[in-house]
Amino acid sequence: MAGGERRTLGAPRGDDVQLGSSAAVDVRDIEHAVVADDPREWSRARKLIVVATITAASVLNGLGASIYTPAIAQIEEELHASSGAISLSLSLFIFLQGCVPLAWTTLCEFWGRKRVYLLSTALCFVGCVVCARARSVGVLIGMRCVQAAGLSAVLSLGAATLADMYEPRERGTMMGIYYSGPLLGPALGPILGGVLTQAFSWRATFWFLAIFVGTCFLLFIPFRDTYRRERSLVYQIALRRRRSAKASEAERLSQASTGARVAPTARKEVEGPDCGVVDEEEKGVGGSSGCSVAEVGKEEMQVRTGEVAPLTEVELSLADVNPVKPIIHVLRRLNNVTMFLASGLVFACTYSITYTCSRTLADEYGYNALKTGLTLLAFGIGSLLGSVLGGRYSDFVLRKLEARNGGKGRAEMRLGSTVIPMLLLPPSVIAYGWVCERHASIAAICAALFLIGFFSISFYSCTLAYIVDANTGRSSSALAANSTIRGACALVAAEVAVPLQRALGDGGMYTLWGGLVAVAGVLTLLVWRKGDGWRERWEERDGLGGVSGS
Repeated sequence: MAGGERRTLGAPRGDDVQLGSSAAVDVRDIEHAVVADDPREWSRARKLIVVATITAASVLNGLGASIYTPAIAQIEEELHASSGAISLSLSLFIFLQGCVPLAWTTLCEFWGRKRVYLLSTALCFVGCVVCARARSVGVLIGMRCVQAAGLSAVLSLGAATLADMYEPRERGTMMGIYYSGPLLGPALGPILGGVLTQAFSWRATFWFLAIFVGTCFLLFIPFRDTYRRERSLVYQIALRRRRSAKASEAERLSQASTGARVAPTARKEVEGPDCGVVDEEEKGVGGSSGCSVAEVGKEEMQVRTGEVAPLTEVELSLADVNPVKPIIHVLRRLNNVTMFLASGLVFACTYSITYTCSRTLADEYGYNALKTGLTLLAFGIGSLLGSVLGGRYSDFVLRKLEARNGGKGRAEMRLGSTVIPMLLLPPSVIAYGWVCERHASIAAICAALFLIGFFSISFYSCTLAYIVDANTGRSSSALAANSTIRGACALVAAEVAVPLQRALGDGGMYTLWGGLVAVAGVLTLLVWRKGDGWRERWEERDGLGGVSGS
């Protein structure tokens, strides 16, 4: 498309309008607003390069947490740290990974995605280097927080980057591929951590992370940004607000000029729009004040004839990109809150399993860090398969239901693919608990871990795609809210895991967790059946003509 032109959304390709016309992006279908260098029209190879880049960077999210655990005993001894301090470092890491994305999504509206990726990886690199050289547990905890802040950007913006490039019917597959990155971390982290700690020291784990993060930073330098403000609901609302203000000002000018022409001799003074009071006898029509009746009339005529072009772009302010307001819009929708809670419960359960499994294998089976890592690899392999296959199955279900519905789809159709995983995940969790409780063969534990990883991530890859589809124009804010709730649930799970394990045993604790996961399945079923109506009612209340999100 030639520069200086923009095509009206939804119009045929030949129906172009000039920039400066009154046509605006139709916020009801903001996903398909016409943009320059549309990421959805990029070649398949170019898209896959972007997917590979963010997937590689997302590995750090799981790796940063899990590579640290095999070295805990050595850290406690060398830094004279208590178990409480080490537990705090783990809990804060997970919690901040969930909360900080709110800040990154705000910066994204100003800078785009590429600059945020570069800044966040640079911040994480600094945290890794200082952790590797830490001489006190306080410095270590502080820099672990910096690490978490830096790593969280990819986790929240990665899915939004995929939404920039792919249509809804393709997202499930791509979300599955992308989410395999964070799952590699928990699978490989304990093994890498154990090997590095035994071969060198606990500091080697952080030097390894620093090298990995530095490589990701270099990959983001040639990265092509996928963010387009025409498809950002935050930007479009700000543009609409400025246009409304300009229209009000033009109306005020029109009223002022009309009043002046009706009674030009009734008063000697005309109130100018910006310059206060003008004396006509001294200034005359067209006087030097710059606020004469003639000029006001000319401005009115320009407005009426369309010669005054409306705003076509604005500079966003902090008031426009207030991170709290979009989150409130997202959280007041019942379909979002229900889905976030279901996702948080499943994530908290799997986090508790990977956290307590290390204790169980060490205390009951006498496993060292390396053997524990190899056992947890079963969970990682199941998660990887669940991510890829679950994403493809999610797209298959969506296309099938769309075809049955005359080619018309809605976001909730995708959730039909969660029925099988959510039927089989609770019994898998309960089985894992009692296998550990009875000290069964390690093969049984590996099988249970594989099934839990497969079904939980099949569920999660589908819900992640749903959250993006159901919050058009606000996908980053919705994903940030989801990460925050998920991080809070994981924080609680980490803090209560050991006390529950001691009080109830693995069998009792994971029977409880199995029940909570079943609740998550019921919540997902409710959104599948009722979410469409909930979402449409809130879109009408938002007054955005059917826009999903803020």
